[in-house]
Amino acid sequence: MIWNNVKEALKSSLSDNIYQLWIEPLEFAESQGKQFYISSPDRYFSAYVKQNFGSAIEEKLQENGIDNANVIFCEGRQQVPVVSTAVAKKKKSPKVQMRLPNIPVGGSRVRNLHPKYTFEEFAVGESNILAESACRSMVGDSELVGPCLYINSDTGLGKSHLTHAVAHQVLRESPMTRLHYLTAKQFAAEMVQGIKTRTMDEFKRKYQEHCDILLVEDIHSLTGKKKTQEELNDILDFLINTGKRVIVTSNSAPGELVGIDNEFRSRMTSGLVTTINAPDSSTRRRIVERKAVQHQLNLGEDLVDYLVSHVRGDVRKIDSAVIAVRAKAQLTGGYIDMDLVREVVASVVGQNLNLTAAMICDLVSRQFKVSVKELQSKSRKKIVTVPRQIAMYLSRKHTEDSLADIGKLFNRDHSTVLHSIKVVTNKLIRDTSVNAQLEILDDKVKQL
Repeated sequence: MIWNNVKEALKSSLSDNIYQLWIEPLEFAESQGKQFYISSPDRYFSAYVKQNFGSAIEEKLQENGIDNANVIFCEGRQQVPVVSTAVAKKKKSPKVQMRLPNIPVGGSRVRNLHPKYTFEEFAVGESNILAESACRSMVGDSELVGPCLYINSDTGLGKSHLTHAVAHQVLRESPMTRLHYLTAKQFAAEMVQGIKTRTMDEFKRKYQEHCDILLVEDIHSLTGKKKTQEELNDILDFLINTGKRVIVTSNSAPGELVGIDNEFRSRMTSGLVTTINAPDSSTRRRIVERKAVQHQLNLGEDLVDYLVSHVRGDVRKIDSAVIAVRAKAQLTGGYIDMDLVREVVASVVGQNLNLTAAMICDLVSRQFKVSVKELQSKSRKKIVTVPRQIAMYLSRKHTEDSLADIGKLFNRDHSTVLHSIKVVTNKLIRDTSVNAQLEILDDKVKQL
């Protein structure tokens, strides 16, 4: 069958994870002359595939004897329209999707929602439970969060996953809700286009009069763009005052944003402000196990433990490791052992995989002639607290352990670890002897 040949050709030209995610779910629906209908899971999936792989699909169809094919995506089991040849000649297929009955004008505007970024696929843990609960609350039109939710985190910790999840659930449960999702850069570009074409009134009406929920990602990219900040601030002010909902995301806490107008900053933080931290070990375990199921991998407990212990930081890194394990296993006949996992983790993490906070703790105990048990004890003697604080500082610097993971090693909570890091950092600035001592210890840690 032609479609099977096309998929095989695409499989050989794309990486395995890209093929499995975007091409494998596509199915041939029907062909009518030059019209070639392909079925996909939903319209957001269709939009992404059309934008990124549409030309490649048409090229492969041409190679299989279908010249000038017009590829049309339809969703799920949506019926393919039957159009007579006579009518087809008179009417061209509309380039925009027709509005359903009873859907208000100026409906939802979304760009490339990831089909798997849903609440069901989000691994909840201590590091992100407040942000996840807040997003669910916004979908449910609850007043607990306030009119505006501000989420900040480092890259790859789940901000986009949550905003996509909000969009998916709103569009699924309340299709008449007018939802707009875009990045701050896209908003700025749209505004500039409005100025150039003298359509700013239309631009403002789009967000003020035809929007019930506004999702804006990467607000930090508006640094120094005063005019854009003013326009977005006016829109937020209008939406919030008329009872609409707003979610904004950033890579920094509001107080750490540079080049952002104070009035705009105040408006963005008029509701709940929440931070997503790096996942702790239990959350990483849930992520690894979930990713393994998604990629049809049977990982033993020891292999899961190794991945959890050595792949820390952002969730994308964990996903990359699991995908790499799957790809390498396929190349070696499907067998997965510890050597294979170690090799993959080394390539993904790119650091000394054997270095742990426990090893650093042991090194510090020898240097300061204090036992590990004393470092882990409740003792507040200076001869114990100083090396304990240094051990925590070095563990945070040289490993990807979270504050909570380091705290567990020393029988402390994450706030104590954070305080210790700040104490050592201040000493480094003020005391040259401490600075010199830390440099020596740094070198010793690197040699472990």
